[in-house]
Amino acid sequence: MATTGGYSNPAIQQRPARNVWQAIKSGFLGRCPHCDSGRLFGAFMKPVDQCANCGEEMHHHRSDDLPPYLVIFVVGHIVVGGYLIAERMVDWNSWQHLSLWAPVTVAMAVLLMQPIKGAVIGLQWANYMHGFGGEEDDAVELFHPE
Repeated sequence: MATTGGYSNPAIQQRPARNVWQAIKSGFLGRCPHCDSGRLFGAFMKPVDQCANCGEEMHHHRSDDLPPYLVIFVVGHIVVGGYLIAERMVDWNSWQHLSLWAPVTVAMAVLLMQPIKGAVIGLQWANYMHGFGGEEDDAVELFHPE
C-alpha cells in the first residue's frame, strides 16, 4: 500500500502505490501515465482531456509553472556549460558565440518543453495530486468558493 503522507482520511491511506519513475517516463515520452500507451498531448502543449485508450481524466492537471522553470534550469546549465567549454577551446568573437548559442538555446527549450510538461503531469498522476486522486484540490477551493 501507499504511504499515507500524513493524511488521516482512510480512503487516501488505502490508495495503491503508483510507480513514480514509470509515470514520469511515460509522461516524458508523451504517453498516458496510467496505461503507458495512450497519447498524453493533443497539440504541442495541450494535454488531452481524457486518455483515448484507458479513459484516465487529464483535464484537472496543474502543470503550468513548473515545466518552464525546469526547462530554463536544464537548458541554462547545458548552454552555459557549453559556452564556457567553447570559450576555452576556440577563439571566437561574441557574434560567433551568439550565432551558435542563441539558436541552440531556443531549439533546446522548444524541444524539451512538451516532454518536461508530460513528466510533470506523470509526477502529479503518480502522487495523486491535483485531482488525480479523486478528491477536489484545496487550491481550487480557495479560488472558487461555493
